Amino acid sequence: MTGYIAKRFMMMVVTILVIATLTFVLMNAIPGSPFNEDRGTSEAVQANMNAHFGLDQPLYVQYGMYLKSIATFDFGPSIKNPNQTVNDLLGRGFPISAELGIITILLALISGVVLGVLAALRHNGVIDYLAMTLAVLGISIPNFVLATLVIQQFAVTWGVLPAATWSSPAHMVLPVIALATGPMAIIARLTRSSMLEVLTQDYIKMARAKGLTPFKIVVKHALKNAMLPVVTILGTLVAGILTGTFVIEKIFAIPGMGKYFVDSINDRDYPVIMGTTVFYSTILVIMLFLVDVAYTLLDPRIKLVKKGGE
Repeated sequence: MTGYIAKRFMMMVVTILVIATLTFVLMNAIPGSPFNEDRGTSEAVQANMNAHFGLDQPLYVQYGMYLKSIATFDFGPSIKNPNQTVNDLLGRGFPISAELGIITILLALISGVVLGVLAALRHNGVIDYLAMTLAVLGISIPNFVLATLVIQQFAVTWGVLPAATWSSPAHMVLPVIALATGPMAIIARLTRSSMLEVLTQDYIKMARAKGLTPFKIVVKHALKNAMLPVVTILGTLVAGILTGTFVIEKIFAIPGMGKYFVDSINDRDYPVIMGTTVFYSTILVIMLFLVDVAYTLLDPRIKLVKKGGE
């Protein structure tokens, strides 16, 4: 396990470096600068600002400064708001984005597993058809479209829930629903198909022959093995949820990282763009690593071995 963790750690470092390099290249490939003429600044002011933020340096110098900022986790000041650093923005916005993401992941995972199990236990029944209908709708409707629909219905038409900000539990309901519906549908369909396969296995038949209660059979024996395919895609779903929060936060005016990231793209705020990208990339590769480790906890048959079966 120690060797595996060390190997994966090096892979994570390389992955983050590649993402950081691609982000740097793409940012510098875009014509112009954050201080162009349409912002009402003279050429002298633009030159001074470029010199202040190091944008007049050769690209290899800028790249070296960028890698140093990543290594020290100090992304410097924001170009749009020089009195605030990127670290300040991350410290202010990320806790809100993380709260939204964690609530969404828990809701999607719990509700998706429950729906999938119920659908499998009532195969070809009313519950199965209803659960899969909800799953198909959840997969088919993009989260930004669903966000618009729930705002129109619950906030505008019925007026029962607020549609903006993030200051109370009531403000969390609509954005969490919009963000969790898609992942919940995927988990429900995958859990259902996996449970249907597991319930036909010999050890489940043996458990029934021994007189175990349906609850023990499902929870203790079937569900654990049925969760393996769910864990397989959990890393990808978490990545989709965390990146999807950017759009949802903008729609619901949530003061998280999504707001700063979208604004930074419009303002060509390079430090915020690159700092946010690297920060979220680090979180995502760590989540994918944790998913791999969780495999061995769910199924002892999965061993971390060297190539060749050693």
